[in-house]
Amino acid sequence: MKYLVVGLGNIGAEYELTRHNIGFLTLDRLADTKEAKFEMNRHAFYTEIKYKGRSIHLIKPTTYMNLSGKAVKFWMQELKVEKSNVLIIVDDIALPFGKLRLRTKGSSAGHNGLKNIEDLTGGQDYSRIKFGIGDDFQRGQQVDYVLSKFSHKEFEELPFAMDKAIDMIFGFCTIGAARTMTEYND
Repeated sequence: MKYLVVGLGNIGAEYELTRHNIGFLTLDRLADTKEAKFEMNRHAFYTEIKYKGRSIHLIKPTTYMNLSGKAVKFWMQELKVEKSNVLIIVDDIALPFGKLRLRTKGSSAGHNGLKNIEDLTGGQDYSRIKFGIGDDFQRGQQVDYVLSKFSHKEFEELPFAMDKAIDMIFGFCTIGAARTMTEYND
């Protein structure tokens, strides 16, 4: 069985450790645990890992957040992965920091990366892990907040949440979305 796991983020050193790049950071941590290395490829940094007989293809789009759908669509076609086997890791300001929630469909909730994925893959019926980054910003400061770096305290707590997200990725690929949601959603 083949799976495509997409970590959303923006390329470039200025975005590296920002809240908006939690998808990239989570996949970097996952790749490190499996001693996999990302390589530049078409529209994304790409690597593949094996887990319990599954081929899990990991991508970090190089199209920038707002055009993430271009990379997702390309890699779904390139790898011949069904939409039901695609999982997106995305930041979510509606969830408290470190809170994780797996959903098999839903609206973009104003997230431009998700909106572009919906537009280019034909709808909202794809799975995503929403990674809570909190909403500690003043009205009109949302962009600055999501593009800011994690606080020292958040950075210390981040590995625990990322490890849980990795467990959810493996659950999605082995026991399925429904059981993973039951086991991991708070």
